[in-house]
Amino acid sequence: MSIKIAVTGKSGSGKTTITKALLEILQDKFPEKSILLFDNDLSSELAHSFGLDIRNTIYGIRSGKHEYKTGIPEGMTKHEYVEWAMEDIIVPLNDNVDIIVSWFVGAKDCRCPITSQINDACQRLIERYDFVIFDCEFDLKYLSQLVDTDINLALIVTNPSIDSIHLAKRISEFSAKYAAGGQLGIVVNKVKNEDMNIIAEQLAEAEIDILGSIPFDESLANGKLDRKSKLVSDAVEQFYFRLNLPQENN
Repeated sequence: MSIKIAVTGKSGSGKTTITKALLEILQDKFPEKSILLFDNDLSSELAHSFGLDIRNTIYGIRSGKHEYKTGIPEGMTKHEYVEWAMEDIIVPLNDNVDIIVSWFVGAKDCRCPITSQINDACQRLIERYDFVIFDCEFDLKYLSQLVDTDINLALIVTNPSIDSIHLAKRISEFSAKYAAGGQLGIVVNKVKNEDMNIIAEQLAEAEIDILGSIPFDESLANGKLDRKSKLVSDAVEQFYFRLNLPQENN
């Protein structure tokens, strides 16, 4: 069964950096396991962080605008076609890691057949991998419009400002029903020493428990395009034991 992780939060909070830190940790702990990175953010920053400009997306399948790598096989049912098209847009990063980009998704109440067909195809794709990490758009609602899937862990990433912390609490409330049965927690990112007292006061006032905090990395502030940070990875490693994820390779 696939382990599914969602990383959510407002734009600029550091979701992509933390997604890549989780990828690095999982690859280190479980080098033989397969991982799917699911870029569900409208900016497609996760794909861009690998130097990829991925134009073939799930939205392209939905809209009929996808340009296929090969000719479309004849005699397929609509369900078979969607699954075949989904396979066509997966981009391998290495032997064990793939990435796929959703871009726009359809409204949940859309009754057109393609909505349920994409949902079914996404579910079957997800279950092929040992781990799936979703880099999400704001909260879990946008992801749920694409695919109905259980989430083992949802991390809400927030900056260490008063407004951002309170927004993270609201995101947590919005997302709770979509993470039913899984772990939902807040990670405070870009923390400087002088922020700690304010953070502690605001978390106590808002009755928010956090899973961990991550220090500010100057190199990322200077526009590091690959969004990789040893400082961030080390910090995530420090609170990994609190996460609803496998701790050891069995």
